[in-house]
Parts: sequence; structure tokens; C-alpha cells
Amino acid sequence: MPTPLAATWNQCLALITNEIPRRSFKTWFEQVDPVSLNRDEEGGAELVLSVPSRFFGEWIESNYAGVLRKVTSEVVGQDTRIFFAYEKNAPEPAHVTNIEMETPAAARPPAPVAPMQPTPPRPAVPPQSAALGSGHASPGRQAPVDPNLRPGYTFDTFIEGECNRFARSAAQAIARQPGGTSFNPFLVYGGVGLGKTHLVQAIGNHARANGTAERILYISSEQFISQFVRAIQQNNVAAFSSFYRGVDLLVVDDIQFLSGKEKTQEEFFHVFNTLHQTGKQIVLCSDRPPSEIKGIEERLLSRFQWGLTADVQPADLETRCAILQGKAEKHGLVLEPDVVAFIAEHVTQNIRALEGALTRLVAHAQLDGGRITLSVARGLLSGLVDNEPKPVSIESIQTIVAELINIPIAQLSARTRTRDVVTARHLAMYFSKEMTTNSLKSIGLRFGGRDHSTVIHACNAVTDRMDVDAEFRDLVDEARSAIERKARV
Repeated sequence: MPTPLAATWNQCLALITNEIPRRSFKTWFEQVDPVSLNRDEEGGAELVLSVPSRFFGEWIESNYAGVLRKVTSEVVGQDTRIFFAYEKNAPEPAHVTNIEMETPAAARPPAPVAPMQPTPPRPAVPPQSAALGSGHASPGRQAPVDPNLRPGYTFDTFIEGECNRFARSAAQAIARQPGGTSFNPFLVYGGVGLGKTHLVQAIGNHARANGTAERILYISSEQFISQFVRAIQQNNVAAFSSFYRGVDLLVVDDIQFLSGKEKTQEEFFHVFNTLHQTGKQIVLCSDRPPSEIKGIEERLLSRFQWGLTADVQPADLETRCAILQGKAEKHGLVLEPDVVAFIAEHVTQNIRALEGALTRLVAHAQLDGGRITLSVARGLLSGLVDNEPKPVSIESIQTIVAELINIPIAQLSARTRTRDVVTARHLAMYFSKEMTTNSLKSIGLRFGGRDHSTVIHACNAVTDRMDVDAEFRDLVDEARSAIERKARV
């Protein structure tokens, strides 16, 4: 029978499940435990919750403080203050918005022990020679590793936007403490050219620069497959396996290419288990979420989802502008604001396309020495932007979705909550975020004055439902096609 404290928290959890998407609940609230609940003489209460890490608490504070205040007011009482207590190795306590900064003394974790000074990095050698060498290293000593990282891929050069903020925040927490957070493995997924490789390599570069991990390796799954095949041919699988199991921070890109490679999957399964069991950090990259990767054993897919999965979305207009300005400055090129806006508005596929557009301008400036005006940019980039779809408006999205689901368009802004209206409203908000440059606040205002959190909830609801409802996925695809056709007119 649950204790009164556990029963109270279970009531809170039951209400929270109605407020946020299922996937968000599993990620953030299934790892929260109640520590204590104390009431004072004035009718107030202090609820202390245990969370795995500082980052974990800060994320809940930033994104779900309102939800927590709402449910605890209903279950515990109006004047409920909430505190986070971290595990013993976490650096410091945090608070929920509008609540005191201090964690109560009874719940405050012990002061952390000062970290040891990082060991100086060893000379690098190619991972191939270390993995597939003679295998006669002295007991207790490991061959040094070439991390295979690009020096320019750092957090400082990674432009943060709403499209990648969650993934970047998690990556920074991991880089500060590889293997020491609950985000292990950490899997980042998203379309081509959205900055996934930059982000995961930034973890390795930060860990290397700050000494938080010694043996770091970034590798593509295709390289892993190739090395494993060569190890089999050379009868050297033991050395291959020993090398990978000795890495402290392993970053594997394009993990979806393990699909269908049964023997390689078997080896990677054992490497994964060893690293995870010994507290080493695993970071994975994919072009799709784990649930959509076909041809990979279920036991391996389930391990991919043990830790934290984060997606990287296409950059919004503001982020595209920031990326262009940053990369132009790196090339010593000054771009006028109207030129930056023109490129950002018309080149929307991904960051690589933006870089391609910028490369043309840089080449023109270096070869011809001319100033990049808006007319010059239009001429140089005509091949890139002429076929770009015209910007689509929130109003046109609302019209198309309402017609598709056969409801009056006015219902999208009303307070009606029938199933068809909620589905249409969620879809229209989802496509407004994905296919326009409007901010979340602006989108919410166009749907009857709703706030940005409602838009986020709608987008998450669509994403979650697509994961489990094939008929709904077809509806989303149909709506997307209709909106894209409208943009080409």
C-alpha cells in the first residue's frame, strides 16, 4: 500500500498525464520521486521532489513549472512551494518559478567533492590501427585514440534556436559529465543537413577540451561496419572488440545504416552493453526516430531508447538568419540585413543549403571583389530560390485543414473541444509552426488568443499520435500535400 506521500504524488502524476504529451511525461516525470511533504501552520506546504540531475530539474522548471503549480494546487493546496533535490553527485539545487531558491536543509544533497584534475590528453593515433592492431598491449594500458573530431564543431559555433534548443541543452549537460547523467544513451535524430553531426561532435570536443572524458571517438556506422568486416577477414575480432569497449565517450553517426547488418548489430550490441554497464557515455545520431528504423533487432532498438531521445527540427527564420550571419563573418564577408533576410526566407530546406547559398556569395566576393547587394544576391542565387515554394500563411493552413476535416474554420479559434475540432486545431498549429516563420506566440494568437504552451502541446500531440496511428499519419501527409500545393500556386 503506497505511503501518504507516494499516494499524493501519484495523484499529481495522474493529473500531469492529462496536461502534457505521453512522450514528454515518460521522459521527464517518470524519473521524479517525492522526498517529503511538510505543511505549515498557515496552510502552506513544501513539496520536495528528487530528480536525477541539475539539468533535469532546470528543464522541468523552464518547461513545466506552470503544470506543476496547477496540479499541486489542486492536490496539495493553493500555497504549495516546490523544491528539487538532486542526487548526491549533482552540483547544486534549483527551484521552480516563483518559489524560493533554497532547497530545505533536510532535503539538501551533500556538498560535491572537488573534481580531480583532468589527465593530459595522450598523443592521438588512428582508431583503425588501435582497433585492429596486434592486440599485444600491456595489461592495464590502452592504446591512445584519435577522436576523429572536427575542431570547428563546437557549442560556440552551433547556433541555438527553438528548433534545436532541447537537443543542445541535453548535449551540453552530457559534455560536462559524460556517463554521469541519466541521458545515456543520447540519441539525436532529424533530417539531412540540420546540424546533428555538428552537435554530437561538439560533445566530444567539449569533453576533450575540459578533460571530462579521456578516450573519445566519433565514427560513422559505415566506418564501424567496414572495420568490423576487416576484423573478421583478418581474424582480429577480439582486438576490435577490446578497442571499442575501452572507449569512454563513443559517438556513432547515421546509426540507421546498421539496418540489416546482423553480425555487426550483434557486435555493437555487446559493445553497447559493456560501455553502458561501466558508466561510459554513448551518443547516437539517426535521420529518423528509433521507432522508424527498420531492420535492427528489437533488443538493440530498445537500448537506443534507454536514455534520452531528442530531435532537431528545420531552423526557423530567425535561426537561419543567425546562422548566415555567423558563417558570413567567419568568411570575412559582411552581408546587409536585406540580403540575409532574402536568403533566409527563400532557402529553407536545411543548413547545408544555406551554406551552399553563402558559398556562392563568398566566391563572388573573393573573385570579383564586388559588394553583395540584394540584386546581386538575387542573380547569384536564382537557381536556388526560383523553385522554392512561396511562403504559406497561417490563414491558408487553417483554411486547408478545416476543409480537409470538414469543420467551419471559425471552430479553430473557438473553445470547442470536440474530437474533430481538436484534431484540426492541433494539425493547423503543427503546420503553422513547421511551415511558417511565425513565432509560437504569434501562432497562438491566431487560434483564439491561445498561448505558446498550447501550440507546443498541439505539436507534441500530433507527433505522438503519428507514432501510433497509421490512419492519422495518412491524414497528416494529405494535409501536408495540400498545403504544399497551395504554396506552389
